[in-house]
Amino acid sequence: MLRRYFLFAVLLTAPALAADPPKGFTTLFNGKDFTNFKGWDIHGKGGSPVELAKLTPEERQAKFDAWTAALKDHWTVEDGALVNKGTGPFLASVKDYGDFELLVEYKLTPTVDAGIYPKGIPQIQVWDPEDPAQVKNGNAKGSGGLWNNQPADAVERMPLVKADKPAGEWNQFRIIVVGERCTVYLNDKLVVDHARLQNYYDRKSPVAKAAPFLLQTHAPKLPIHWRNIFVREIPATEANELLAKKAGDGFKAIFNGKDFDGWQGATANYEVVDGAVRCKKGKSGVLYTKDEYADFQVQLEIKFPKGSGNNGLGIRYPGKGDGAYDGMCELQVLNDDYGKIDPRQAHGSAYGMAAAARGYQRPQGEWNYQVVTVKGSTIQVELNGTRILDTDLSKITEYMANSPHPGKENTKGYFGFLGHGDQVEFRNVKIKENK
Repeated sequence: MLRRYFLFAVLLTAPALAADPPKGFTTLFNGKDFTNFKGWDIHGKGGSPVELAKLTPEERQAKFDAWTAALKDHWTVEDGALVNKGTGPFLASVKDYGDFELLVEYKLTPTVDAGIYPKGIPQIQVWDPEDPAQVKNGNAKGSGGLWNNQPADAVERMPLVKADKPAGEWNQFRIIVVGERCTVYLNDKLVVDHARLQNYYDRKSPVAKAAPFLLQTHAPKLPIHWRNIFVREIPATEANELLAKKAGDGFKAIFNGKDFDGWQGATANYEVVDGAVRCKKGKSGVLYTKDEYADFQVQLEIKFPKGSGNNGLGIRYPGKGDGAYDGMCELQVLNDDYGKIDPRQAHGSAYGMAAAARGYQRPQGEWNYQVVTVKGSTIQVELNGTRILDTDLSKITEYMANSPHPGKENTKGYFGFLGHGDQVEFRNVKIKENK
């Protein structure tokens, strides 16, 4: 009996340890110290990602070293939880994360306002729904929304449902980020559904391909507790499947993975390999559909060969001529590491007219998932969950090399591939007409 009592007393006084991670996840917070984390005063002077990018690597490291040293003055570990009283640098993961799933629990003191910054971007909102001082900001709708998305009435800015537990109880987030697409569950209820996370620091640019996530400190100076922080990196195949599922209904396969039934043009210069269509090495020409399209969406997967990978998507191609100029446009398909080019030649660009954001491809040899939306004179391109192009071709007046694009006003035409001799592969090609 004495032995049992002694063991019970030890359990009561021993510090709490981090729970075991779910299958496939790794533990980020060990329940004892700041291992796997660093300090980041992201809203302090010179602390934003835009400002840090202007510094030398040595200057950036010096800032992070100072912020990390300051953690001990503002953060503590109590009973297996990270505790902050609303002051000091944010707690940031040492590692950058691209596509990931994050599990984290938090407990609020009444009236506390905080958040989680996926990919260093504010923020998945955390606050007390009962705080009367925040009613004007919509706190009664609950936590979990993407608070800094614009405009102020954006649907994803507030959660779909209120799922908070009362202040003083533990809540759990499940956060899934693929590209800039963010899905949030709070206490097992869906509160954000595959919404685009906007770049608070540069609204004209997408979020970073990979970056740390942060736990926010925020006035008033009252405690917030965090614990059981687990993360899982999402592999490319799973990410692509998720994105395709979220693309919606109404898409029809236009490539059967076996032959060129439904296609015309340079069929002799292309081949089907393992369910994918690719241009034969050293060959070129336009392979295009037998059907024409006006407004449409197309989704497909793209894989680049080793070395050079140059092709293009023909949009509203008229059936003859150069797809880049006689069609509405060529959406460039090109390795991101392809030497020095005009920005309007980067992958996803409306070739020679509008530049896409660069640096969002998967490692060479992996399949990239892309969705293209064509409506009137506008084109959007989303690559691996990140919007890299959003343009209106009717407003383009300057062209690369001053070469005119007579087809950019086309209102309908064929969809196709504009081969340039490289063995770029395409599969799971599906289209949806928007009539």
